[in-house]
Amino acid sequence: MASSQDAPSRFLATDGASMTPSRLIGRFYSDMWNEFDISVLSEIAAETILFRGSLGDETVGRDALGSYVRTVQSAFPDFSNEVVELVADGSRGFARLRYRGTHLGHLGTIPPTGREVTYDGAALFHIQESQIASVWVLGDRLALLQQLGHELPSTVGR
Repeated sequence: MASSQDAPSRFLATDGASMTPSRLIGRFYSDMWNEFDISVLSEIAAETILFRGSLGDETVGRDALGSYVRTVQSAFPDFSNEVVELVADGSRGFARLRYRGTHLGHLGTIPPTGREVTYDGAALFHIQESQIASVWVLGDRLALLQQLGHELPSTVGR
């Protein structure tokens, strides 16, 4: 089982052989998300990749995932993912994440606020035939919405 607290730097190099789950997941964040390079999807993701994002959206296929990345990029042009912790073993991987960005475009029905946001998330990956077959992400949407000025009523203790 591979585990990393300082994930990104060692995921970038490939030697032509099939990538380990850690490298696939690292490139998913370092190349696709942090550089907005959706062309990397053809190397790291199955053609029919299933994706559920931190905002709750679900996509099927590389093209749909690429569109989702562009949607996030239009809302947060400087969006970045920090891999805080990564555990990968065989056909599964788990990443604990920290997201950052400046809200400069529409996010669904929320108009741009210009606010900088930071929120946490976690992702579960399934790897098949040396490609990412599915990703299920859970993001702290409450923290995100609060930072964008949307206070939600508390239901705890009611």
